[in-house]
Amino acid sequence: MESQFLSILALVALVLLVGVTGGVIYLTLADWRDRRRQENETRELKRSTAKRR
Repeated sequence: MESQFLSILALVALVLLVGVTGGVIYLTLADWRDRRRQENETRELKRSTAKRR
């Protein structure tokens, strides 16, 4: 009985660990993508204002 409980507890811990790791990876990639997009928009804005002068 105790062995079965510990197995279930270990499985739940593993699932939570995988879920949290996946969430961290997703948030890291989303932040990287947003930062890259913002840098590209800033570069485009600088190019367009430089051409007008």
